[in-house]
Amino acid sequence: MDLFDYMRETSKEKESPLASRIRPTTLDEIVGQKHILGKDKLLYRAIKADKLSSVIFYGPPGTGKTTLAKVIANTTSALFKQINATIAGKKDMEGVIQEAKNALGMYGKKTILFIDEIHRFNKGQQDYLLPFVEDGTIILIGATTENPYFEVNRALLSRSTIFELKPLEKEEIQTVLIRAVTDSERGMGSYHAKIEKDALEFLSDIAGGDARMALNAIELAILTTKRNKDGWIHLTVEVVQECIQKRVIRYDKDGDNHYDTISAFIKSMRGSDPDAAIYYLARMLYAGEDVHFIARRIMICAAEDVGNADPQALVVATAAAQAVERLGMPEGRIPLAQAVVYIATAPKSNASYMAINKALEVVKNQQIKTVPPHLQDCHYKGASNLGHGVEYKYAHDYPNHYVEQQYLPDELVGTQFYQPTDNGYEAQIKRYLRDLHVEEK
Repeated sequence: MDLFDYMRETSKEKESPLASRIRPTTLDEIVGQKHILGKDKLLYRAIKADKLSSVIFYGPPGTGKTTLAKVIANTTSALFKQINATIAGKKDMEGVIQEAKNALGMYGKKTILFIDEIHRFNKGQQDYLLPFVEDGTIILIGATTENPYFEVNRALLSRSTIFELKPLEKEEIQTVLIRAVTDSERGMGSYHAKIEKDALEFLSDIAGGDARMALNAIELAILTTKRNKDGWIHLTVEVVQECIQKRVIRYDKDGDNHYDTISAFIKSMRGSDPDAAIYYLARMLYAGEDVHFIARRIMICAAEDVGNADPQALVVATAAAQAVERLGMPEGRIPLAQAVVYIATAPKSNASYMAINKALEVVKNQQIKTVPPHLQDCHYKGASNLGHGVEYKYAHDYPNHYVEQQYLPDELVGTQFYQPTDNGYEAQIKRYLRDLHVEEK
């Protein structure tokens, strides 16, 4: 590195965005990801011991994939090279591979190659890396926001360990923000700024687990806010809201408003009002509600309130939940909205929900002796001598694949748990059951 390169790097370090400057340099500085970076975890031990093998870091933006790679760069004795798949080509990779060969051959030094956005590489580019990962010329670290099982070649996956990074918790985002505001060396501490509690709550909530988004907003807030007469920059919720361009809405995930909103959401779907249901969905999404929680509630509503009036409702709800898992946000809002509208406009029946509740009450409160003998298992030795399975009528041997016989225990004969309604498909179920009994008689 010559003088000009040194000056350029120094200037870049000072003028780079806050999210880059405040980036942790050691494992102990990293906030979050305890499921893979706890001191008893494999990844932590491998980095500390400088015994890392090829890995792929997978997770949403702002969760620390690049940060983790930089920490590895600071702790390893291996040569560290970084390329970005959005701009790098085969020529760039060939240059890195040649350097890695030289380092390994001349000095016995391994090379770690960090490829950001590795899913952007096409199959041919990914295949090019295979032999060099295989023979140890390079140790690969790939980072991707996309599911690697869909976007990375299977052969490359089989040679790598995949670590999934999770969105940061609200409290973890707050830790990052406080560090950024108070750190005078790498953060904004020299600006003498104070962040108010409600502003910290709002920003850490609205960031949705993305530390980079929160840091960009706090940096903009500090740089554009005038000092008060006391000489301090006061970061209020109004200031932060303006910088992140999102309006504060009253929505406390741990308070009454959370339960009020989800209650209104469910009741709107149950009440067949798609407009209200979509509004409450939007309100929750805007406030950063956990999409997995929302998806679970939609599935419950499909089974409880639509039920067999439209059996496809649960299929749609389950598919939407799976789609959110695969797509993430913001695209995940689309299948969620589809499921919400489907359920809100579907015919309704809670007959199956009421049936299981009634049956559970009976099981809980009523002593039932045994299963009717003709329904008991007859396949084990000596079962027929005990009368098990004797006189059982095989339904498929009879017209319409139905025959009248006792299925409930003696104490419950005549009890009806499931009472189908006249709504939607359940009306067909009701007619089918009625016709079976009529024909049998």
